[in-house]
Amino acid sequence: MTKRAYNFNAGPAALPLEVLQQAQEQLVDYEGAGMSIMEMSHRGEIYEKVHNEAISLLRELYEIPANYKVLLLQGGASTQFAMIPMNLLKSGQVGSYVMTGSWADKAIKEAKLIGETAVAATSEADKFNRIPNISDIQIPANSAYLHVTSNETIEGTQYKQFPVTNEVPLIADMSSDIMSKPIDVSKFGMIYAGAQKNLGPSGVTIVIAREDLVSESPKSIPTMLRYDTHVKNNSLYNTPPSFSVYLANLMLKWVQAKGGAAAIEQYNRDKTKLIYDTIDQSGGFYRGFADTDSRSVMNITFRIQTEELEKQFVKESEQHGFVGLKGHRSVGGLRASTYNAVPLESCKALAEFMSDFQKRNG
Repeated sequence: MTKRAYNFNAGPAALPLEVLQQAQEQLVDYEGAGMSIMEMSHRGEIYEKVHNEAISLLRELYEIPANYKVLLLQGGASTQFAMIPMNLLKSGQVGSYVMTGSWADKAIKEAKLIGETAVAATSEADKFNRIPNISDIQIPANSAYLHVTSNETIEGTQYKQFPVTNEVPLIADMSSDIMSKPIDVSKFGMIYAGAQKNLGPSGVTIVIAREDLVSESPKSIPTMLRYDTHVKNNSLYNTPPSFSVYLANLMLKWVQAKGGAAAIEQYNRDKTKLIYDTIDQSGGFYRGFADTDSRSVMNITFRIQTEELEKQFVKESEQHGFVGLKGHRSVGGLRASTYNAVPLESCKALAEFMSDFQKRNG
């Protein structure tokens, strides 16, 4: 095998080599069945075991309370942007959102198509380089829920603590930091996440929801967009993204083998510290975009003194085996996504490359 790339893609993102190798070994013949998991009926005993094991592992790793449902859905987090207000936003209520950047904006735009919305707090005046202070969040009394985006992949900001919403359900899009640290699920009404950054390939979306919120959906919603459809059928109403679920199951086993969410959190902090330290000790050659108190442990966004140097940085990094370091087109600059499966060695290599680039161009 040729050398693995230093993969800093923002999603789909790096997967552990050992997970990929196990999938490779089982691709043609899954556990002696004479066929791939991709070829099996989703109604069959073999696939259902994989499906249920993924749900069970999520419950175990996050200590999910018994009154919460775990769903494995399709359509990505972007479909959840619409499903949430369709199912939960009733007449006379507002869907409240904390506006933190690109993904929060997409969620709000979808909700506006369905019902009344309110912005409970925003950091737009600071170009979304920070998460609003918890004390600045004003939740309207008639809120159906408060929605937050726990980690903004494009701006590189992340919540360090979540608001206490009392009777208003707190809903979090955790697409880019799910299972990267321990979470008290009981503080949320719903957590949802596309798997393609931290928990597997694209294709499966994880929804963890309090039972009372998803057990009865409005009858006017199309069948596939009703949470209760999927609750009543254990996410098997239609053909699930079976191979994506299988790989997510392998990823959850990998997290478990690493010591669980707490061990993964420390590993992630050790990785990103290498890169943030390089930025902070560069004397201004590199400039972090996110406010220090809001820095993401998943997506490190930074700039160099000129756009020409940034282009040169990307070009040279690619020549050295680095992938995905160009910032999102909407904000520019540079970005290193350091999700769960990005190895410590890749972050060490990037820190060394950054230091060398500065010596040659500073």
